[in-house]
Amino acid sequence: MSRYHGGMPEDAIDDIVRQWNRERPDLDVSATHVLQRITRLYLLQSSSFADVFGHYGLTFGEYEVLAALLRSGPPHQLTPSDLVDALVLSSGAMTNRIDRVEAAGLVQRLPDPDDRRGTLVALTEKGRQVVDEALLAHLENEERLLSALSAGERRQIADLLRRLLASEPFATLDPGRPGDSQGRVPGQVARARRSRRR
Repeated sequence: MSRYHGGMPEDAIDDIVRQWNRERPDLDVSATHVLQRITRLYLLQSSSFADVFGHYGLTFGEYEVLAALLRSGPPHQLTPSDLVDALVLSSGAMTNRIDRVEAAGLVQRLPDPDDRRGTLVALTEKGRQVVDEALLAHLENEERLLSALSAGERRQIADLLRRLLASEPFATLDPGRPGDSQGRVPGQVARARRSRRR
C-alpha cells in the first residue's frame, strides 16, 4: 500500500529516513531528504544522459569538452588549462578526454601563437556538427526530465540550488566556480590574457 507525503507518493528516500528514525531516533537525519534526493537525481539523470550521448559516440564527459569549446565562442578553441578550469577536472583526466575526442576527429591540437610551449584545443568542423546535434538532443532530454515541473517550479528549484551552491560549505569545495573576478567565462579569460600579452 503506497504511503503519501504532502499529497505525493513517498519514495525510496522516505524509506531511508524512516529507517534511520526508527534505528537512531536520537539523530536528526532531515538533511537526507534533500541531499540524498539530489544524489539520486544525479545518478538517474547520468544514466539518461549516457543513453543520449551514446547515440553520437560520446560519453557525457566528452560532450562537456566539445560543449565548452562551442560555448567559448569563435574560434572555438581553448588551452587545456582553460578546459580544466571550465570542467573542474584534473589535468590528467582532461588529457584523456582530449585524446579521445581528438582520435575521433572532433578536435585538433594547435600550437598556441601566444605561448611557444603551449597548445590550443580547437573544434573541427566534424566536432562542431556532432556537438550541435548532440546539444539539441540533450536539451530535448533535459526538458523531458523536468516535464513534471512548471516553469515557476523550475525557477524556484534553480534559485534554491544556486543559493546552496553559493553557500560557504559548497563554495569552499568548488574549485571551478565559473568566471574570474570580473565574471568572465573561460574563453573570455583566455582572450583577455592573450590581449594583455600583446
